[in-house]
Amino acid sequence: MPPDSRPTDPADPVELASEESFPASDVPPWTLGADNPQYRIEHDTMGKVHVPIGALYGAQTQRAVENFPVSSYRLQPAFIRALGLIKSCAARSNAESGKLPADVAQAIENAAGDVAGGMHFEQFVVDVFQTGSGTSTNMNANEVIARLSGSHANDHVNASQSSNDVIPSAIHISAATEVHGELLPAIYSLRAALESKADEFRTVSKIGRTHLQDATPMTLGQEFGGYAHQVAASAERLTLAMRGIYELPLGGTAIGTGVNAPPGFAARTIALISERSGLPFCEARNHFEAQAAKDAVLFLSGALRTYAVALTKIANDIRWLGSGPRGGLGELLLRDLQPGSSIMPGKVNPVIPESVLMVCAQVIGHDASIAWACAGGNFELNTMMPIIAFDLLDSIALLSTASRNFAERCIWSLEANGERAASLVEQSLAMATPLATSIGYEAAAAIAKEAYETGRTVREVAHEKQLAHLLPKKGTTAF
Repeated sequence: MPPDSRPTDPADPVELASEESFPASDVPPWTLGADNPQYRIEHDTMGKVHVPIGALYGAQTQRAVENFPVSSYRLQPAFIRALGLIKSCAARSNAESGKLPADVAQAIENAAGDVAGGMHFEQFVVDVFQTGSGTSTNMNANEVIARLSGSHANDHVNASQSSNDVIPSAIHISAATEVHGELLPAIYSLRAALESKADEFRTVSKIGRTHLQDATPMTLGQEFGGYAHQVAASAERLTLAMRGIYELPLGGTAIGTGVNAPPGFAARTIALISERSGLPFCEARNHFEAQAAKDAVLFLSGALRTYAVALTKIANDIRWLGSGPRGGLGELLLRDLQPGSSIMPGKVNPVIPESVLMVCAQVIGHDASIAWACAGGNFELNTMMPIIAFDLLDSIALLSTASRNFAERCIWSLEANGERAASLVEQSLAMATPLATSIGYEAAAAIAKEAYETGRTVREVAHEKQLAHLLPKKGTTAF
């Protein structure tokens, strides 16, 4: 075993070193640049590790940085804030139970509180594609908070905890805070915009469509009322999914038994988390299920996917209803936002609905990834938690911003092209529908066929046959 790899006492003082102290082959790549020529030597149970001189993290985080140079993805600030909240509340609980000295616990609580408040995010440097338990990210948090508070990482910051209950708890906490703080308000904003347009368009007569073919008339307001309810129903499903997310695995430690955690630790710590977050978190009803499976997260992801599908329907309809301006349906007028072509002057595209559609595609892809990852539990632990966390939070963030942008830059500015919509109603062969109740289906179908073959409207043919009084008045949908 090389001398520098021998296990050493973790309490050894940190050593300073320069590049000249080690053979070139042993120098990590990040030390070779002129911008940061110095590093310090830290120790863990596997030996010495070279850590950037200004880093708040330590040896285990640095090992993870070197072991997982996979992507540029890092767990989001919402997740890091959740980790800080857990560590801060755990320190308070450990002090109350006598697990930690009061002064040590207070220092950890304050330092972790800074992380929960959004400070030091740049110190969380571990790639998302890491160990499946998220242990490297938990150790990253432990080391940063330990250095800020002057405490030993595992013995104090991680007291009564394990990565196996901390990481899934952080997934739940961060998802719940983002759904309540960002996504639901964005959904309500979009619903309000759609409801406003449903009222504004309540008298605009238009043709309904099924199978992409003309159906009976309706109002544009009725159509938008349907969209508004789709969005509202999605919010209801997300709220239902929160019931499982509020249950936290914290306190189960390694496999759900609660080993090394004092009695009452879970209940007290989770009560503090609930108090500080303002959300009704509670202890998992079964710690073994909560750590071995991620079904509650998958259910939430399914609700996000359902909302993405609903948005796909709405955004697609709106861009089709606004298609044209002369060769399409043209029943809606979308605000011009930017030139749409590098070759066709004057062309303007439905860019906001298209942006929404791409967000929906990403969210549906994330849901597939989350489903696969949630199936990656073996015995007492899921081992794909970092990617579950990243994809879930990314879906929530994308749907939040896309919903707000859709409402603000598209829905609120929509206008109805009432004249165009009314003309399509009169041209529709479905105008023969109300005749069926008086003259029978076959006779009404014959009138529709004659109108089609002669290029006339149903109303014109019906007038010729003295049946026009059986049709609704122009501009109405009263069949």
